[in-house]
Amino acid sequence: MIRVAIVEDDKDIREGLSLIIKNSEEFALESAYASGNDALAGMDSSAPQIVIMDIGLPGISGIECVRKLKEKHPDTLFMMCTVFEDDENIFDSLKAGATGYILKKMPTAKILESLSDLYNGGSPMSSQIARKVIQSFNANNQARKTAEYGLSERENEVLELLSHGFQYKQIADKLQLSIETVRTHIRNTYKKLHVQSRTDALNKTFGRSTT
Repeated sequence: MIRVAIVEDDKDIREGLSLIIKNSEEFALESAYASGNDALAGMDSSAPQIVIMDIGLPGISGIECVRKLKEKHPDTLFMMCTVFEDDENIFDSLKAGATGYILKKMPTAKILESLSDLYNGGSPMSSQIARKVIQSFNANNQARKTAEYGLSERENEVLELLSHGFQYKQIADKLQLSIETVRTHIRNTYKKLHVQSRTDALNKTFGRSTT
């Protein structure tokens, strides 16, 4: 049986998660805590194999709790289970040492499936969270690429709108520029990227083209 601990301040949710774990055939509930400080004290010398961690806890946050516990118990796996879907909480959790990130609205069967996936080497995430991670990765990747070519902020904005299929007049209207100014930005962008067309520009910066 895989030993699991729960850190959740909401009594109903904590008891609900505890019941899910107790009724499973794969997992065993080792402990359940109402705060991060309680969890730090309870897991001072030893820790379960998996910890389900809320973020909005009284006292220290779940993210800080993961960071502290991960230092003491590097082999323990942490699954964030929260209502927060914002980029900051997601990436702060992952940087602190969490390997999975699911939302509390996830169905019971999916929670158990995610725990099993986590234990077997996966990094389970709710679909909404996975999309945010991918979007952030793509945005950072694109930003690194455009920075290599010295594109200005305005040239980046024009290129981004081009990637979404906007025409010159639509770009001009959105950015409150003249069409000729948009054309100038595009010509300068092509020159810096050493390309001759929109398709080549988008392939070079986004790794894709649009029609």
